[in-house]
Amino acid sequence: MNKILEAAENYAKAVLGYEGSGHDWWHIYRVNKLACSIAREEGANLFICSLAALLHDIADEKLNGSEEEGLQKVERWLKENDVPAHVSTEVLNIISTMSYKGGNTGLMSSLEGKVVQDADRLDAIGAIGIARTFVYSGHIGQLIYDPDIMVRSSMTKDEYRNGTSTAVNHFYEKLLKLKSRMNTEYGKKLAARRHEEMEHFLGVFFEEWEGRR
Repeated sequence: MNKILEAAENYAKAVLGYEGSGHDWWHIYRVNKLACSIAREEGANLFICSLAALLHDIADEKLNGSEEEGLQKVERWLKENDVPAHVSTEVLNIISTMSYKGGNTGLMSSLEGKVVQDADRLDAIGAIGIARTFVYSGHIGQLIYDPDIMVRSSMTKDEYRNGTSTAVNHFYEKLLKLKSRMNTEYGKKLAARRHEEMEHFLGVFFEEWEGRR
């Protein structure tokens, strides 16, 4: 198991080491750390959680031609590294279901899926989440904020990926919703503090925007 996890870590570093949208190797590093912590607290399978966390963004459709192409890449890697079939099936199921997709996320069918989804969501909020939001918005050419661009209340996956928004709007369209969508008790505990950090940041942001601070 350790050999497989080490190989997965090296693979993620090689593929995502210099990725510039906030989905780089260090995102994987943090999600893996969080997934392992939550797995221990919740009694989930540590190996499956860690392997899925290490590989989850290899398949991200933002970094591939399509979601299917990304999943095929992960499936090939699992076969080439002799990962047991039942583990491969679970890892692929987790990775294919966990993405936010404009709020249209599928329900995670296993405790391990809930753990990895929580870990990924935790890295999208709090201080790290704030930093990643502005990195990603710059990466795709979005403005920091424009009061004339309205926050979208509901979106299809395509609208979420390709519609007009801003970095600050993203907090209201996704990030502030994540606390209530956590799966595990330990994940909810960690999310509560990170949620407060974002609310504080936004309060300061709008005071500075209006020149009141």
